Amino acid sequence: MGRLRRSRAHHARRDVHRASRTRVRTKDLDQIQLIDLDPKNRANLEAQPIDFDTPGLAQHYCVECAKYYETDHALQSHWKSKVHKRRCKQLREPAYTIEEAERAAGLGRETKKV
Repeated sequence: MGRLRRSRAHHARRDVHRASRTRVRTKDLDQIQLIDLDPKNRANLEAQPIDFDTPGLAQHYCVECAKYYETDHALQSHWKSKVHKRRCKQLREPAYTIEEAERAAGLGRETKKV
């Protein structure tokens, strides 16, 4: 007796996973390093005007993680978390330049030493 084939074995999970990957996407590390961590831009992000569409009325924002929080207590506990500390450690490393990315893809010029 053979194994019976199940119909619809994946239970339509593909679209749910794809949507969740794109829904929670935040800024990339190089965008944060080059734009948000600039002192002038950082001050503007930390003191945003009240916005009724964002969580916490846009008053509790973590610049390093590019996320809004509902309350000040939630933001304070986020700053103590491993997720925030790991993100800060990643931001301390220098960002890749366009030339490094092209060299990694094999598009850059290699100089051979003779």
